[in-house]
Amino acid sequence: MTDLAATPRDPFAVEFRVRYAETDRMGVVYHAEYLVWCEIGRTEFIRAHWRSYADLEASGVLLAVADASLRYHAGARYDDLIRVETRLTEVRSRSLRFDYAVFRVEPRQRLVTASTTLVAVDAAGRTTTLPPEVRAALASHVG
Repeated sequence: MTDLAATPRDPFAVEFRVRYAETDRMGVVYHAEYLVWCEIGRTEFIRAHWRSYADLEASGVLLAVADASLRYHAGARYDDLIRVETRLTEVRSRSLRFDYAVFRVEPRQRLVTASTTLVAVDAAGRTTTLPPEVRAALASHVG
């Protein structure tokens, strides 16, 4: 479920259930899965406010994660309903910064806070500028 009615100041939200494959032997979501969940939030944010990430790649621009930071508050378990709230906090000529809050929905509990900075690169891996139409579309949703 995505929250397409969010205002620029509201976080963009996506919800899903924890899959069994995302848990470790202790039955807790493996720590690296939260980065995958941030990617889900980020790609759906871009889709909702511009077009698909595939369209961005087709234009010759890729987004490489240059920095990622996560703070773990609690663990999720198999079949928990998860909500990832994503905010675009900075748009620059060559980079984007997203902040995330990951929650268990019932009972509502913060699991992780995170941020990522993505840098635009071309097919050869060289830093490039974001297309102006992408910057303009996304900059109007900085919150």
